[in-house]
Formats: sequence, structure tokens, C-alpha cells
Amino acid sequence: MSVMLKIKAIYRDCNQTEKKIADFFLENPKESSKMTINEIANQLKLADSTIFKFAKKLGYKGFRDFRNDLLTEEFDTEISIHENVHADDDKLTIAHKVFESSIQSLRSTLEILSSAELEKAAEIILHANRTYLFGVGGSNVVCADAYHKFMRSPIKPVYTSEYHMQLMNASVMNSDDCAIVISHTGITKETLQIAKQIKKCQAKLILLTGHQFCELSKYADACLFTIADEIKYRSESLSSRIAQLAIIDSLFTIVMLSNEELAKNTLHKIREAINETKE
Repeated sequence: MSVMLKIKAIYRDCNQTEKKIADFFLENPKESSKMTINEIANQLKLADSTIFKFAKKLGYKGFRDFRNDLLTEEFDTEISIHENVHADDDKLTIAHKVFESSIQSLRSTLEILSSAELEKAAEIILHANRTYLFGVGGSNVVCADAYHKFMRSPIKPVYTSEYHMQLMNASVMNSDDCAIVISHTGITKETLQIAKQIKKCQAKLILLTGHQFCELSKYADACLFTIADEIKYRSESLSSRIAQLAIIDSLFTIVMLSNEELAKNTLHKIREAINETKE
């Protein structure tokens, strides 16, 4: 994962001082890569140890390792990946900017996608008796899409859109079941309540979120993260949805390939039933 993506991944969960440091690196990638820890600390009016701790928070052994990664990355401050949508943009330009935002979200998410966590999530689903899908608000839309897909697979998906019904579903899970919990912020109260109920029932929990150190991650057995930037009139949660859908598609494909014979049989039954609705 690039340094900038690492910073973006933890940004929401940083304190004010850490955000000040993060902003400096995000806004001055070329300049900061050539500065010493002392120079950065002096410019930000912070202690050297505070900059060092920030590098450690990103997963580095120290500032030198962090700076080495900065130096190896190429930046072009003349180019903006996500240009703001402006009122005088023509309709095609607006569409281009929205598409570019979605494309960049996919690219960034692919960069941080953990092979170990993806494999862990797939194994949990494949060994579960039933797979429950949970999410509220915009995340509920992704759950509905996941249910629509997994209905075609050999696994047994369970989904409802209403929150109280989701909470009831969570309460009847057991250790043989698993849940896919989707929350971009990772701090939604309703989803946290569902997660607590899932763990109370000793079921496995796969989390799909946009924030690495969110409250929900404490309950997860596997975590899959998305990265997205905001553009004007479009929040990062909307941009991240395309990345969430891509991760669901990846899990669905892995499940289908794990038992192709059974998957073909399920697909055949569904297609046969759906064909009855066609003229």
C-alpha cells in the first residue's frame, strides 16, 4: 500500500495532532519526502517524538522507513485525481469526474486489499451453515446486492432490510453461522448493536468498512477495507459503494469456484425459475 493510501486509511481515526501531520504529508508529498524529522517537527511546531509516533501508527518501525517509502513514491502535484465538480461543468465532464472517482476508488481499494483477510473471509463463508447480511442506510443497498448474488451460490444467505428484523436475525445465529457486516463509517449505532449480538451468539463476523481502526473492527474475525475520496456533491461513502460491490463480487466468485458442480446446479435451478417469467 502506498504511503498516501495508508494515511487516508487511518485519517478518520486520528486525533487532531495526527490529522495536522497527515494533512501536511497529503498536501506536500514532494516537499515532505525530502525533509528530516526535525524539519517537519519544527514546521508543524511539534515534538520529533510526535512525528515518530505518527510513522509508527502507519505501521513503520520508525521515521526513516516511513521517509524511505515517501522517497520511492512518485508524485505529481499538478495532477488532481479527484477534481471537484463545478457548476459550470458540462454534463459529460461531470460524468467523467464521477466515473474517475469510482475508478480511483476501485484502484485504491485493490491496492490495500489484504490477501490474508480475503482468504480468511472466504473460508469463514465456505464453512458456515448460513451467511447473514447486515447493514443500514446506504450499506443496506450493498447487502441487498450481496443477497441477490449469493442466492445463486451453494451457500445459504439470509437477509432483511428492516433494522429490527436484522437484530432479530442476529439473535438467532449460532457458532456455525457467519455474518457479513457492511458499514462505511464503522461507527453506526445500529450496526454496532447488531455486531455485539452476533458475537454474543459466538458467530463469525466479516466486516466490510472504509475505516481501519473503527469501533466495529473490534468485533470482526476478518476485515476488508475500502478507500474512497470525496468529490463535490458526492461523499466518500457513495464513492466507496462501487468498491464494496467489487469486494462482494470477489467473495461471490471465490465461493462459486470452490464447488463448481454444486454452483452450476444452483444456477441452473434459479435460471429455470426465472425463465418462467420471460415471454
